[in-house]
Amino acid sequence: MQLLCSSHHSCLLCVRIKQNISLEVAIQTTGLFCHIVLMLADDMACNPRNPKPATVFSHKNMELNVYGDDVEVDYRSYEVTVENFLRVLTGRIPPSTPRSKRLLSDDRSNILIYMTGHGGNGFLKFQDSEEITNIELADAFEQMWQKRRYNELLFIIDTCQGASMYERFYSPNIMALASSQVGEDSLSHQPDPAIGVHLMDRYTFYVLEFLEEINPASQTNMNDLFQVCPRSLCVSTPGHRTDLFQRDPKNVLITDFFGSVRKVEITTETISLQPDLEIVESRYKKDWMDEELMEPLKYAEQLPVAQIIHQKPKLKDWHPPGGFILGLWALIIMVFFKTYGIKHMKFIF
Repeated sequence: MQLLCSSHHSCLLCVRIKQNISLEVAIQTTGLFCHIVLMLADDMACNPRNPKPATVFSHKNMELNVYGDDVEVDYRSYEVTVENFLRVLTGRIPPSTPRSKRLLSDDRSNILIYMTGHGGNGFLKFQDSEEITNIELADAFEQMWQKRRYNELLFIIDTCQGASMYERFYSPNIMALASSQVGEDSLSHQPDPAIGVHLMDRYTFYVLEFLEEINPASQTNMNDLFQVCPRSLCVSTPGHRTDLFQRDPKNVLITDFFGSVRKVEITTETISLQPDLEIVESRYKKDWMDEELMEPLKYAEQLPVAQIIHQKPKLKDWHPPGGFILGLWALIIMVFFKTYGIKHMKFIF
């Protein structure tokens, strides 16, 4: 008998804020199965300014509603915090946390982390109230490596001065991409005059166009991803870092991160799946003898149900009032007589 030894090469995606819904939809439509952890700080679908409630569009033609029935938001609104994000990465989360909110990774997992939002030199804002620094992010990745939570990691960030976020990385097997260099702004795309905002960032827009051409059998490599948004399109200068990555980017397929791949290895080793009948029969005989020697169960002596139903309730024993109650009544009577006197008793009785 030949066995197929399968080594699962999983892909996990952790995204945050706004247009990453579009990225999730793009990955799903390409047929690339991933375990996705989606974090959305803003509730755009239910925002009062949204002229079409419960819908989110990434293009001004409004043909595709990316906020459809199959979008699963794992962390939303005030759940999207720096603490929760770092806990998801490092695995330090309560045992009661459901699987959908966990990064189910191991030392065979390829992880894609795609972050967007407002940022600056060395930080990315969360909820406009706190921020994560490049040092905190680098330390979180090092903890992941020490705890064997990833095999290879692809980090993509679309924010102003995004390249500053991967400058402090020092853990192995990390490849990083950014939409802008230090000192540059990451600009928006697809303006919608109806609500007065842009629907997407330029870098993410062209990444999505690139992913639409990807399928599970694609041989497109990471060098192609580096060229998706030149300065003529993004206006900013995208950057990437590959010195921590062991493989050559031209040999790394896009589907290694934007998809789940099962690497199957064929072995010629032969094993027997037939059980040993003598061992099974001896175990069955032993269990049968143990049941025979076991004493029969005995029920505890109980009061018959009929007697319980027809029992009369027991009268409560009378106890004279305690000293505190008697003293309280005496005080009330003394105050009454001192205030009104005996002459007012006839009006009461």
